[in-house]
Amino acid sequence: MHEDPIVAETRALREEMMNEVGNELDALVEHLKRRQTQHPERLVNFPPRRPHAIGAVRESGDELKSAG
Repeated sequence: MHEDPIVAETRALREEMMNEVGNELDALVEHLKRRQTQHPERLVNFPPRRPHAIGAVRESGDELKSAG
């Protein structure tokens, strides 16, 4: 089976970070949150999207009409 080098690098970095925080998942999450605040320009933040109703069909404009 072919090993993807990007996946291998990602797994190695994850292992390294887990070792830095003592293999504690909560500590890893806190560590990553701190790193995010150091580089806010690297974060992508999309506005929330309005969910579509199940079984509805989009017609002209933003109105949804029932299918059927």
